[in-house]
Amino acid sequence: MYVPLVLTQFLDRAVKLYSEKVAVIDEERETTYRELNSRVNQLSHGLKALNIRKGDKVAYLAPNTLEMLEGFYGVFQLGAVMTPLNTRLKPEDYLFILNHSESKVLFVEKELYPLIEPIKDQLTTIETIIAHGAAEDQENYYSYDQWLTQFPDSAFDREELDESDIASLLYTSGTTGNPKGVLLTHRSNYLHALTVMHHLRVTDRDTLLHVLPMFHVNGWGSPFYYTANGATQVMQRKVDPKEIFKKVDRYGITIAHMAPTVLNMLLEEHSLNPEEHVLGQDMRVVIAGSAPPPAFVTKVEEDFGWEFIQVYGMTEISPLVTISDIPSTLEHLPKEEKHLLKAKTGYSMIGTDVKVLDENGEEVPRNGTTIGEIAVRSNNVMEGYLKNPEATSETIRNGYLYTGDMAVVYDNNYIEIVDRRKDVIISGGENISSIEVEGVLYNHPAVLEAAVIAVPHEKWGEVPHAVIVLKQGAQADEEELISFVRSKMAHFKAPKGITFTDALPKTASGKIQKVQIRKDFWGENDRMVN
Repeated sequence: MYVPLVLTQFLDRAVKLYSEKVAVIDEERETTYRELNSRVNQLSHGLKALNIRKGDKVAYLAPNTLEMLEGFYGVFQLGAVMTPLNTRLKPEDYLFILNHSESKVLFVEKELYPLIEPIKDQLTTIETIIAHGAAEDQENYYSYDQWLTQFPDSAFDREELDESDIASLLYTSGTTGNPKGVLLTHRSNYLHALTVMHHLRVTDRDTLLHVLPMFHVNGWGSPFYYTANGATQVMQRKVDPKEIFKKVDRYGITIAHMAPTVLNMLLEEHSLNPEEHVLGQDMRVVIAGSAPPPAFVTKVEEDFGWEFIQVYGMTEISPLVTISDIPSTLEHLPKEEKHLLKAKTGYSMIGTDVKVLDENGEEVPRNGTTIGEIAVRSNNVMEGYLKNPEATSETIRNGYLYTGDMAVVYDNNYIEIVDRRKDVIISGGENISSIEVEGVLYNHPAVLEAAVIAVPHEKWGEVPHAVIVLKQGAQADEEELISFVRSKMAHFKAPKGITFTDALPKTASGKIQKVQIRKDFWGENDRMVN
Protein backbone atom coordinates (compact mmCIF):
# COMPACT_ATOMS: atom_id res chain seq x y z
CA MET A 1 0.00 0.00 0.00
CA TYR A 2 1.28 3.45 -0.91
CA VAL A 3 2.48 5.50 2.07
CA PRO A 4 3.20 9.17 1.31
CA LEU A 5 6.59 10.47 2.42
CA VAL A 6 5.57 13.07 5.00
CA LEU A 7 7.74 14.49 7.75
CA THR A 8 5.39 13.73 10.64
CA GLN A 9 6.48 10.09 10.31
CA PHE A 10 9.90 10.95 11.72
CA LEU A 11 8.63 12.01 15.15
CA ASP A 12 6.14 9.13 15.14
CA ARG A 13 9.01 6.69 14.76
CA ALA A 14 11.04 8.30 17.53
CA VAL A 15 8.08 8.23 19.94
CA LYS A 16 7.39 4.58 19.16
CA LEU A 17 10.99 3.40 19.59
CA TYR A 18 12.55 5.93 21.97
CA SER A 19 9.64 7.25 24.04
CA GLU A 20 11.54 7.69 27.33
CA LYS A 21 14.88 8.67 25.81
CA VAL A 22 16.01 12.29 26.17
CA ALA A 23 15.12 13.99 22.91
CA VAL A 24 16.10 17.59 23.63
CA ILE A 25 18.44 19.31 26.04
CA ASP A 26 17.81 23.06 26.08
CA GLU A 27 19.72 24.90 28.78
CA GLU A 28 18.63 23.12 31.97
CA ARG A 29 15.54 21.51 30.44
CA GLU A 30 15.59 17.88 29.39
CA THR A 31 12.63 16.59 27.37
CA THR A 32 11.95 12.99 26.35
CA TYR A 33 10.48 12.04 23.00
CA ARG A 34 7.18 11.27 24.71
CA GLU A 35 7.14 14.72 26.31
CA LEU A 36 8.18 16.36 23.04
CA ASN A 37 5.28 14.67 21.29
CA SER A 38 2.87 15.89 23.97
CA ARG A 39 4.05 19.48 23.50
CA VAL A 40 3.76 19.11 19.73
CA ASN A 41 0.16 17.99 20.12
CA GLN A 42 -0.60 20.96 22.38
CA LEU A 43 0.89 23.27 19.77
CA SER A 44 -1.18 21.73 16.99
CA HIS A 45 -4.39 22.06 19.03
CA GLY A 46 -3.46 25.68 19.73
CA LEU A 47 -2.84 26.47 16.07
CA LYS A 48 -6.16 24.90 15.14
CA ALA A 49 -7.84 27.17 17.69
CA LEU A 50 -6.23 30.10 15.86
CA ASN A 51 -7.91 28.87 12.65
CA ILE A 52 -4.67 27.75 11.01
CA ARG A 53 -5.51 25.50 8.08
CA LYS A 54 -3.66 23.41 5.54
CA GLY A 55 -1.35 25.57 3.44
CA ASP A 56 -1.28 28.50 5.88
CA LYS A 57 2.15 29.93 6.69
CA VAL A 58 3.37 29.93 10.29
CA ALA A 59 6.51 32.00 10.88
CA TYR A 60 9.20 31.45 13.53
CA LEU A 61 11.78 34.01 14.62
CA ALA A 62 13.82 32.14 17.20
CA PRO A 63 17.25 30.74 18.02
CA ASN A 64 17.80 27.01 18.48
CA THR A 65 15.39 26.03 21.25
CA LEU A 66 12.98 23.29 22.25
CA GLU A 67 10.17 25.58 21.10
CA MET A 68 11.74 26.00 17.67
CA LEU A 69 12.15 22.25 17.17
CA GLU A 70 8.62 21.37 18.28
CA GLY A 71 7.34 24.04 15.91
CA PHE A 72 8.22 21.97 12.87
CA TYR A 73 6.10 18.99 13.87
CA GLY A 74 3.31 21.03 15.45
CA VAL A 75 2.92 23.01 12.23
CA PHE A 76 3.14 19.95 9.99
CA GLN A 77 0.29 18.14 11.75
CA LEU A 78 -2.10 20.77 10.39
CA GLY A 79 -0.61 20.65 6.91
CA ALA A 80 0.60 24.22 7.49
CA VAL A 81 3.90 25.56 6.19
CA MET A 82 6.86 26.19 8.48
CA THR A 83 8.45 29.57 7.66
CA PRO A 84 11.64 30.12 9.71
CA LEU A 85 13.14 33.63 9.74
CA ASN A 86 16.81 34.55 9.86
CA THR A 87 17.45 36.13 13.25
CA ARG A 88 20.08 38.52 11.84
CA LEU A 89 17.87 40.67 9.62
CA LYS A 90 16.51 44.18 10.00
CA PRO A 91 12.85 45.03 10.74
CA GLU A 92 12.30 46.05 7.09
CA ASP A 93 13.39 42.58 5.96
CA TYR A 94 10.87 40.93 8.27
CA LEU A 95 8.17 43.25 7.00
CA PHE A 96 8.75 42.10 3.42
CA ILE A 97 9.03 38.38 4.27
CA LEU A 98 6.01 38.22 6.56
CA ASN A 99 3.79 40.10 4.14
CA HIS A 100 5.11 38.34 1.03
CA SER A 101 4.63 34.91 2.63
CA GLU A 102 1.18 35.89 3.94
CA SER A 103 2.08 34.35 7.29
CA LYS A 104 -0.82 34.26 9.75
CA VAL A 105 0.91 33.50 13.04
CA LEU A 106 4.35 34.59 14.23
CA PHE A 107 6.19 32.85 17.04
CA VAL A 108 9.06 35.03 18.24
CA GLU A 109 11.66 34.71 20.99
CA LYS A 110 10.97 37.44 23.52
CA GLU A 111 14.48 38.92 23.19
CA LEU A 112 13.94 39.22 19.41
CA TYR A 113 10.56 40.91 19.64
CA PRO A 114 12.14 44.42 19.37
CA LEU A 115 12.95 43.52 15.74
CA ILE A 116 9.23 43.06 15.06
CA GLU A 117 7.82 45.92 17.12
CA PRO A 118 8.74 48.73 14.67
CA ILE A 119 6.89 47.06 11.78
CA LYS A 120 4.07 45.34 13.67
CA ASP A 121 1.38 47.76 12.51
CA GLN A 122 2.40 47.30 8.85
CA LEU A 123 1.96 43.53 8.87
CA THR A 124 -0.99 42.76 6.61
CA THR A 125 -1.65 39.07 7.31
CA ILE A 126 -0.24 38.32 10.78
CA GLU A 127 -3.19 37.80 13.10
CA THR A 128 -1.43 36.55 16.23
CA ILE A 129 2.03 37.00 17.76
CA ILE A 130 3.17 34.57 20.46
CA ALA A 131 6.42 35.10 22.35
CA HIS A 132 8.69 32.27 23.52
CA GLY A 133 10.16 32.95 26.94
CA ALA A 134 7.64 35.63 27.92
CA ALA A 135 6.49 35.26 31.53
CA GLU A 136 3.00 36.58 30.81
CA ASP A 137 0.81 38.04 28.09
CA GLN A 138 1.53 41.57 26.93
CA GLU A 139 -0.50 44.06 24.92
CA ASN A 140 1.14 43.01 21.63
CA TYR A 141 1.72 39.30 22.14
CA TYR A 142 0.77 36.18 24.08
CA SER A 143 3.10 34.29 26.39
CA TYR A 144 3.89 30.97 24.69
CA ASP A 145 3.98 28.96 27.91
CA GLN A 146 0.67 30.38 29.14
CA TRP A 147 -0.95 29.95 25.74
CA LEU A 148 0.28 26.37 25.28
CA THR A 149 -1.06 25.13 28.62
CA GLN A 150 -4.62 25.91 27.52
CA PHE A 151 -4.60 23.00 25.08
CA PRO A 152 -4.68 19.22 25.54
CA ASP A 153 -1.71 16.98 24.78
CA SER A 154 -3.96 14.28 23.36
CA ALA A 155 -3.29 12.92 19.88
CA PHE A 156 -4.10 15.48 17.21
CA ASP A 157 -6.44 14.59 14.36
CA ARG A 158 -4.01 15.38 11.57
CA GLU A 159 -4.79 16.93 8.24
CA GLU A 160 -4.43 14.45 5.42
CA LEU A 161 -1.11 15.13 3.76
CA ASP A 162 0.40 14.25 0.43
CA GLU A 163 4.15 14.16 -0.09
CA SER A 164 3.79 16.86 -2.75
CA ASP A 165 2.37 19.32 -0.19
CA ILE A 166 4.62 22.23 0.77
CA ALA A 167 6.33 21.68 4.14
CA SER A 168 8.63 24.67 4.45
CA LEU A 169 9.11 28.13 3.01
CA LEU A 170 12.63 29.50 3.39
CA TYR A 171 13.77 32.93 2.29
CA THR A 172 17.20 33.31 0.75
CA SER A 173 19.12 36.31 -0.50
CA GLY A 174 19.59 36.37 -4.24
CA THR A 175 20.96 38.79 -6.79
CA THR A 176 18.05 41.17 -6.37
CA GLY A 177 17.23 43.29 -3.36
CA ASN A 178 14.30 41.34 -1.94
CA PRO A 179 14.82 37.78 -0.71
CA LYS A 180 13.20 34.89 -2.56
CA GLY A 181 10.89 32.37 -0.90
CA VAL A 182 11.98 28.78 -1.59
CA LEU A 183 9.16 26.22 -1.55
CA LEU A 184 10.16 22.74 -0.37
CA THR A 185 7.76 19.79 -0.19
CA HIS A 186 7.46 17.01 2.36
CA ARG A 187 8.87 14.66 -0.27
CA SER A 188 11.98 16.75 -0.96
CA ASN A 189 12.75 17.21 2.75
CA TYR A 190 12.04 13.52 3.46
CA LEU A 191 14.25 12.13 0.70
CA HIS A 192 16.97 14.62 1.56
CA ALA A 193 16.86 13.33 5.14
CA LEU A 194 17.21 9.70 4.00
CA THR A 195 20.18 10.60 1.80
CA VAL A 196 22.03 12.71 4.35
CA MET A 197 21.47 10.43 7.33
CA HIS A 198 23.18 7.72 5.29
CA HIS A 199 26.19 9.81 4.29
CA LEU A 200 26.64 11.30 7.79
CA ARG A 201 26.14 7.86 9.39
CA VAL A 202 23.41 9.09 11.76
CA THR A 203 22.17 6.57 14.35
CA ASP A 204 20.24 6.46 17.64
CA ARG A 205 23.60 6.58 19.42
CA ASP A 206 24.28 10.12 18.21
CA THR A 207 24.04 13.27 20.26
CA LEU A 208 23.74 16.33 18.03
CA LEU A 209 24.77 19.82 19.05
CA HIS A 210 22.47 22.22 17.18
CA VAL A 211 25.08 24.87 16.38
CA LEU A 212 23.75 25.70 12.93
CA PRO A 213 20.57 27.79 13.28
CA MET A 214 17.42 25.92 12.37
CA PHE A 215 16.33 28.85 10.20
CA HIS A 216 19.20 27.88 7.86
CA VAL A 217 17.40 25.38 5.60
CA ASN A 218 15.98 23.77 8.76
CA GLY A 219 19.50 23.46 10.14
CA TRP A 220 20.45 21.51 6.99
CA GLY A 221 17.52 19.19 7.69
CA SER A 222 18.76 18.18 11.14
CA PRO A 223 15.34 18.40 12.88
CA PHE A 224 14.26 15.61 10.55
CA TYR A 225 16.95 12.95 10.35
CA TYR A 226 18.16 13.17 13.94
CA THR A 227 14.57 12.97 15.17
CA ALA A 228 13.84 10.01 12.88
CA ASN A 229 16.79 8.16 14.41
CA GLY A 230 15.96 8.98 18.00
CA ALA A 231 19.17 10.93 18.56
CA THR A 232 19.50 13.35 21.46
CA GLN A 233 19.52 16.98 20.32
CA VAL A 234 21.34 19.61 22.38
CA MET A 235 20.41 23.21 21.70
CA GLN A 236 23.02 25.94 21.20
CA ARG A 237 21.24 29.29 21.19
CA LYS A 238 24.18 31.54 20.34
CA VAL A 239 27.64 31.03 18.87
CA ASP A 240 29.91 30.92 21.89
CA PRO A 241 33.11 28.87 21.40
CA LYS A 242 33.70 28.35 25.12
CA GLU A 243 30.13 27.13 25.60
CA ILE A 244 30.36 24.84 22.58
CA PHE A 245 33.47 23.16 23.97
CA LYS A 246 31.76 22.72 27.36
CA LYS A 247 28.70 21.11 25.80
CA VAL A 248 30.77 18.81 23.60
CA ASP A 249 32.44 17.47 26.75
CA ARG A 250 29.42 17.57 29.10
CA TYR A 251 26.95 15.81 26.81
CA GLY A 252 29.29 13.60 24.81
CA ILE A 253 28.44 15.30 21.51
CA THR A 254 29.10 13.03 18.54
CA ILE A 255 28.18 15.34 15.66
CA ALA A 256 27.62 19.03 14.97
CA HIS A 257 26.79 21.08 11.88
CA MET A 258 28.28 24.55 11.60
CA ALA A 259 29.45 27.25 9.23
CA PRO A 260 33.21 27.44 8.52
CA THR A 261 33.47 30.64 10.53
CA VAL A 262 32.17 28.95 13.67
CA LEU A 263 34.70 26.16 13.36
CA ASN A 264 37.37 28.78 12.83
CA MET A 265 36.26 30.44 16.10
CA LEU A 266 36.72 27.10 17.86
CA LEU A 267 40.21 26.75 16.44
CA GLU A 268 41.06 30.27 17.57
CA GLU A 269 39.60 29.73 21.05
CA HIS A 270 41.60 26.52 21.46
CA SER A 271 44.83 28.20 20.34
CA LEU A 272 44.34 30.88 23.01
CA ASN A 273 43.16 28.60 25.83
CA PRO A 274 44.25 25.03 25.02
CA GLU A 275 44.25 23.87 28.62
CA GLU A 276 40.53 24.66 29.06
CA HIS A 277 39.20 22.18 26.50
CA VAL A 278 38.72 18.44 26.56
CA LEU A 279 39.38 17.10 23.06
CA GLY A 280 39.72 13.79 21.30
CA GLN A 281 36.03 12.83 21.39
CA ASP A 282 34.71 10.59 18.63
CA MET A 283 32.96 13.45 16.87
CA ARG A 284 32.05 14.45 13.32
CA VAL A 285 31.94 18.10 12.42
CA VAL A 286 29.96 18.87 9.28
CA ILE A 287 30.88 22.04 7.41
CA ALA A 288 29.08 23.64 4.46
CA GLY A 289 29.87 26.80 2.60
CA SER A 290 33.06 27.77 0.87
CA ALA A 291 35.61 24.96 0.97
CA PRO A 292 38.37 25.53 3.53
CA PRO A 293 42.13 25.32 2.95
CA PRO A 294 43.61 21.85 3.58
CA ALA A 295 45.50 23.23 6.59
CA PHE A 296 42.11 23.90 8.17
CA VAL A 297 41.16 20.24 7.78
CA THR A 298 44.50 19.15 9.24
CA LYS A 299 44.01 21.26 12.38
CA VAL A 300 40.54 19.85 13.02
CA GLU A 301 41.48 16.23 12.51
CA GLU A 302 44.92 16.23 14.11
CA ASP A 303 44.64 18.89 16.84
CA PHE A 304 41.04 18.18 17.86
CA GLY A 305 40.79 14.54 16.87
CA TRP A 306 37.44 15.26 15.19
CA GLU A 307 36.38 13.96 11.79
CA PHE A 308 36.02 16.77 9.26
CA ILE A 309 33.18 16.40 6.72
CA GLN A 310 32.69 19.03 4.02
CA VAL A 311 29.28 19.16 2.30
CA TYR A 312 27.79 21.42 -0.35
CA GLY A 313 24.34 22.58 -1.25
CA MET A 314 21.95 25.49 -1.34
CA THR A 315 18.50 26.30 0.00
CA GLU A 316 16.89 25.51 -3.35
CA ILE A 317 17.98 21.86 -3.14
CA SER A 318 16.95 21.10 0.46
CA PRO A 319 20.07 21.71 0.61
CA LEU A 320 22.91 19.13 0.56
CA VAL A 321 24.01 17.31 -2.61
CA THR A 322 27.75 16.59 -2.30
CA ILE A 323 30.11 15.30 0.37
CA SER A 324 33.89 15.25 0.54
CA ASP A 325 34.67 12.29 2.78
CA ILE A 326 37.11 9.65 1.58
CA PRO A 327 35.71 6.56 -0.19
CA SER A 328 37.37 3.19 0.29
CA THR A 329 38.87 3.38 -3.20
CA LEU A 330 41.01 6.34 -2.10
CA GLU A 331 41.80 5.18 1.42
CA HIS A 332 45.34 4.27 0.36
CA LEU A 333 46.28 7.91 -0.26
CA PRO A 334 48.72 9.69 2.08
CA LYS A 335 47.15 11.79 4.83
CA GLU A 336 48.10 15.06 3.12
CA GLU A 337 46.31 14.06 -0.09
CA LYS A 338 43.24 13.01 1.87
CA HIS A 339 43.13 16.44 3.50
CA LEU A 340 43.34 18.04 0.05
CA LEU A 341 40.31 15.99 -1.03
CA LYS A 342 38.35 16.80 2.11
CA ALA A 343 38.84 20.50 1.39
CA LYS A 344 37.08 20.20 -1.97
CA THR A 345 33.36 20.51 -2.66
CA GLY A 346 33.09 16.73 -2.98
CA TYR A 347 31.17 14.15 -4.99
CA SER A 348 27.45 13.48 -5.45
CA MET A 349 25.38 12.07 -2.62
CA ILE A 350 23.02 9.17 -3.33
CA GLY A 351 19.88 10.30 -5.12
CA THR A 352 21.46 13.41 -6.62
CA ASP A 353 22.70 13.98 -10.14
CA VAL A 354 25.33 16.73 -9.85
CA LYS A 355 27.08 17.88 -13.01
CA VAL A 356 29.37 20.70 -14.04
CA LEU A 357 28.12 22.05 -17.36
CA ASP A 358 29.61 24.40 -19.94
CA GLU A 359 27.67 27.15 -21.72
CA ASN A 360 26.26 24.59 -24.17
CA GLY A 361 24.90 22.37 -21.42
CA GLU A 362 27.62 19.76 -21.92
CA GLU A 363 29.64 18.27 -19.07
CA VAL A 364 33.13 19.71 -18.73
CA PRO A 365 36.03 17.25 -18.97
CA ARG A 366 37.32 15.81 -15.71
CA ASN A 367 40.68 17.57 -15.96
CA GLY A 368 40.56 19.86 -12.92
CA THR A 369 40.95 22.97 -15.07
CA THR A 370 37.92 23.45 -17.34
CA ILE A 371 35.34 25.61 -15.57
CA GLY A 372 31.58 25.11 -15.79
CA GLU A 373 28.48 25.74 -13.68
CA ILE A 374 27.23 23.25 -11.11
CA ALA A 375 23.77 21.98 -12.04
CA VAL A 376 21.67 19.57 -10.00
CA ARG A 377 18.86 17.14 -10.80
CA SER A 378 17.33 15.58 -7.71
CA ASN A 379 14.13 14.79 -5.83
CA ASN A 380 15.35 17.45 -3.40
CA VAL A 381 14.98 20.36 -5.83
CA MET A 382 12.53 23.09 -4.80
CA GLU A 383 9.09 23.51 -6.34
CA GLY A 384 10.04 27.07 -7.18
CA TYR A 385 10.19 30.56 -5.72
CA LEU A 386 6.98 31.82 -4.15
CA LYS A 387 5.22 34.35 -6.44
CA ASN A 388 8.32 34.57 -8.65
CA PRO A 389 7.95 32.46 -11.80
CA GLU A 390 10.58 34.48 -13.66
CA ALA A 391 13.32 33.68 -11.13
CA THR A 392 12.15 30.06 -11.01
CA SER A 393 12.47 29.62 -14.77
CA GLU A 394 15.89 31.28 -14.73
CA THR A 395 17.13 28.85 -12.07
CA ILE A 396 15.52 25.59 -13.24
CA ARG A 397 16.24 24.85 -16.89
CA ASN A 398 16.03 21.63 -18.91
CA GLY A 399 15.34 19.62 -15.77
CA TYR A 400 18.36 20.93 -13.86
CA LEU A 401 18.69 23.53 -11.15
CA TYR A 402 21.59 25.82 -12.02
CA THR A 403 23.38 26.87 -8.84
CA GLY A 404 25.42 29.80 -10.12
CA ASP A 405 28.55 28.22 -8.64
CA MET A 406 31.41 27.78 -11.08
CA ALA A 407 33.55 24.69 -10.60
CA VAL A 408 35.98 22.18 -12.05
CA VAL A 409 35.85 18.37 -11.90
CA TYR A 410 38.81 16.06 -11.27
CA ASP A 411 39.36 12.57 -12.66
CA ASN A 412 38.29 11.06 -9.32
CA ASN A 413 34.87 12.82 -9.68
CA TYR A 414 35.55 15.35 -6.92
CA ILE A 415 34.10 18.77 -7.70
CA GLU A 416 35.77 22.02 -6.59
CA ILE A 417 34.09 25.43 -6.68
CA VAL A 418 36.38 28.12 -8.08
CA ASP A 419 34.12 31.15 -8.58
CA ARG A 420 30.50 32.33 -8.54
CA ARG A 421 28.32 33.35 -11.42
CA LYS A 422 25.79 35.01 -9.15
CA ASP A 423 26.76 38.17 -7.33
CA VAL A 424 26.15 36.60 -3.95
CA ILE A 425 28.72 36.84 -1.17
CA ILE A 426 28.68 34.06 1.44
CA SER A 427 30.07 35.54 4.63
CA GLY A 428 29.99 33.46 7.79
CA GLY A 429 27.34 31.23 6.24
CA GLU A 430 25.07 34.19 5.41
CA ASN A 431 24.11 35.04 1.83
CA ILE A 432 24.62 38.72 0.96
CA SER A 433 23.39 40.17 -2.31
CA SER A 434 26.05 42.51 -3.69
CA ILE A 435 23.39 44.21 -5.81
CA GLU A 436 21.33 44.96 -2.70
CA VAL A 437 24.36 46.57 -1.03
CA GLU A 438 25.17 48.52 -4.21
CA GLY A 439 21.61 49.82 -4.25
CA VAL A 440 22.09 51.34 -0.82
CA LEU A 441 25.46 52.86 -1.76
CA TYR A 442 23.94 54.50 -4.83
CA ASN A 443 21.56 56.34 -2.52
CA HIS A 444 24.49 58.20 -0.98
CA PRO A 445 24.75 61.66 -2.58
CA ALA A 446 28.52 61.40 -3.14
CA VAL A 447 28.53 58.02 -4.93
CA LEU A 448 28.71 57.91 -8.72
CA GLU A 449 29.44 54.21 -9.24
CA ALA A 450 29.66 51.25 -6.88
CA ALA A 451 30.74 47.64 -7.26
CA VAL A 452 30.51 45.27 -4.29
CA ILE A 453 32.54 42.09 -4.37
CA ALA A 454 33.69 39.36 -2.00
CA VAL A 455 37.20 39.61 -0.62
CA PRO A 456 38.97 36.97 1.48
CA HIS A 457 38.71 37.29 5.25
CA GLU A 458 40.45 35.15 7.89
CA LYS A 459 37.46 34.93 10.24
CA TRP A 460 34.38 35.08 7.97
CA GLY A 461 35.78 33.33 4.90
CA GLU A 462 34.82 36.26 2.71
CA VAL A 463 33.24 39.65 3.34
CA PRO A 464 31.72 42.43 1.20
CA HIS A 465 34.08 45.10 -0.09
CA ALA A 466 32.97 48.11 -2.09
CA VAL A 467 34.90 49.79 -4.88
CA ILE A 468 33.59 53.34 -5.29
CA VAL A 469 33.80 56.13 -7.84
CA LEU A 470 32.79 59.45 -6.29
CA LYS A 471 30.93 62.16 -8.12
CA GLN A 472 33.08 65.01 -9.37
CA GLY A 473 33.73 67.45 -6.56
CA ALA A 474 32.07 65.21 -3.96
CA GLN A 475 33.77 63.95 -0.82
CA ALA A 476 33.19 60.91 1.36
CA ASP A 477 35.49 58.66 3.35
CA GLU A 478 35.39 54.96 4.17
CA GLU A 479 33.90 55.36 7.63
CA GLU A 480 31.09 57.59 6.36
CA LEU A 481 30.03 55.19 3.60
CA ILE A 482 30.16 52.08 5.80
CA SER A 483 28.10 53.85 8.48
CA PHE A 484 25.61 54.94 5.82
CA VAL A 485 25.08 51.35 4.66
CA ARG A 486 24.84 50.03 8.21
CA SER A 487 22.07 52.54 8.91
CA LYS A 488 20.03 51.18 6.00
CA MET A 489 20.41 47.40 6.24
CA ALA A 490 21.54 44.51 8.43
CA HIS A 491 25.07 45.20 9.67
CA PHE A 492 26.53 41.92 8.41
CA LYS A 493 25.63 42.96 4.86
CA ALA A 494 27.58 46.23 4.99
CA PRO A 495 31.03 46.46 3.34
CA LYS A 496 33.93 45.83 5.69
CA GLY A 497 36.15 48.03 3.55
CA ILE A 498 36.01 50.67 0.80
CA THR A 499 38.40 51.29 -2.07
CA PHE A 500 38.14 54.54 -4.00
CA THR A 501 39.01 54.62 -7.69
CA ASP A 502 38.71 56.99 -10.66
CA ALA A 503 36.91 54.46 -12.87
CA LEU A 504 35.55 50.91 -12.79
CA PRO A 505 36.53 48.44 -15.53
CA LYS A 506 33.68 47.90 -17.99
CA THR A 507 32.80 45.85 -21.03
CA ALA A 508 32.14 47.47 -24.41
CA SER A 509 28.45 47.52 -23.54
CA GLY A 510 29.14 49.37 -20.29
CA LYS A 511 28.69 46.47 -17.86
CA ILE A 512 31.00 46.61 -14.86
CA GLN A 513 33.53 43.78 -14.96
CA LYS A 514 33.56 42.44 -11.45
CA VAL A 515 35.89 39.62 -12.45
CA GLN A 516 38.60 42.19 -13.17
CA ILE A 517 37.94 43.96 -9.87
CA ARG A 518 38.14 40.71 -7.92
CA LYS A 519 41.56 39.92 -9.36
CA ASP A 520 43.03 42.94 -7.59
CA PHE A 521 41.98 41.47 -4.24
CA TRP A 522 42.44 37.74 -4.78
CA GLY A 523 45.85 38.02 -6.42
CA GLU A 524 47.15 34.85 -8.03
CA ASN A 525 44.57 32.58 -6.38
CA ASP A 526 43.12 30.08 -8.83
CA ARG A 527 39.73 30.46 -7.19
CA MET A 528 37.83 33.55 -6.14
CA VAL A 529 35.64 32.19 -3.38
CA ASN A 530 36.65 31.49 0.19
